[in-house]
Amino acid sequence: MPVAGAGGSQGGIGRFFIGLIMMIAGGYLFLNSIHVTNNFGFGYAIRSFGSFNLTTGMTLIPFIFGIGFIFYNSKNPIGWILAIASLVMLGFGVITSIHFRFRHMSAFDLLSILVLLVGGIGLFLSALRDFKEATD
Repeated sequence: MPVAGAGGSQGGIGRFFIGLIMMIAGGYLFLNSIHVTNNFGFGYAIRSFGSFNLTTGMTLIPFIFGIGFIFYNSKNPIGWILAIASLVMLGFGVITSIHFRFRHMSAFDLLSILVLLVGGIGLFLSALRDFKEATD
């Protein structure tokens, strides 16, 4: 009885691990080449409603009132709604202010990353399918 390969198929354990290593290396290099910046501040507009701009600092105003309501009466649902909604808006503002950019790299670097990543995915997936070796 032959030993089953990766995923129970006859695809080959060697192809599986080489593809996995290539995928990990390509994915690491790809993610390592992305530069993450943000421009979050308490005076920057996160949303515009016509001519009215909602700034990140304005999201703290309902939070302050909500905390005041909670300390006055902890069973007041308006205080909890104001506090939680303003924290959600603040988190949304932080997440939407993030910018992703590729760092400067040569065409060779980019092609190497893509060959490792996409080639590794191809080898990895081909190891999971059954294939018959050529018999003479």
